[in-house]
Amino acid sequence: MLSENELKRYSRQLHLDDGIRIDQEMLKNSRVMIAGAGGLGSPVSMYLAAAGVGTIVICDNDKVELSNLNRQLLHGTAGIGVPKTDSASERLTGINPEINIIAYNADISDSLAEAAANCDLIIDCLDNIATRYVINDYSMKYRVPLLHGGVRGLAGQVSMLMPPETACLRCIFPEDIRNKEPIPILGSTAGITGSIQATEAVKYLCTKKSSLKNRLLIFDGTEWEFTSIELSKNPACPACGKAMN
Repeated sequence: MLSENELKRYSRQLHLDDGIRIDQEMLKNSRVMIAGAGGLGSPVSMYLAAAGVGTIVICDNDKVELSNLNRQLLHGTAGIGVPKTDSASERLTGINPEINIIAYNADISDSLAEAAANCDLIIDCLDNIATRYVINDYSMKYRVPLLHGGVRGLAGQVSMLMPPETACLRCIFPEDIRNKEPIPILGSTAGITGSIQATEAVKYLCTKKSSLKNRLLIFDGTEWEFTSIELSKNPACPACGKAMN
């Protein structure tokens, strides 16, 4: 049951009737893992907290740096040097004290596999392929959908992956390309991309369906061009190829 305060807090979204109705009880009972508390993790976690997702598991092992602050709105100048998970927990609890925040100040590795297994959705808010491969393994092993997001410059991309039914992350990014330099980005690009991820997450948690399932939505903010690409499994994928046979 929703409390009187919850009904008031979520009243605007409970009146939605644009092809989707918000099931607030389902959101309250949902558990989401957000991998990364940075540029994408900030808008994703803040909007999911505001929407009333009952349990948010947020994972990051970095500390706040000055160079983060053009895009990572979970954190502020006073938090420089503080673990991002501490800063994130305080901010998200301030947004919505009705929900549960579970923070792991740790590498995203096998040690977090159990946490991922107990979630309804894993959200990729990372900035490197190697760590994305780890959460891709979580997704495949525990059959938990993976909502991917990526940004660079003024461009962003989002996709919902549900292996073995759909392509996995390695099908899309088959090579472990490590970034030798920091990725250039306008902070608002992360905001747009994270907002799309948060919207799709709420839709999925309420309906168990996604309009971005096995599709890669790409936008370029330079000229505001949006493109949608249908994805397909790679039979030679080292992660999910065997699952296809």
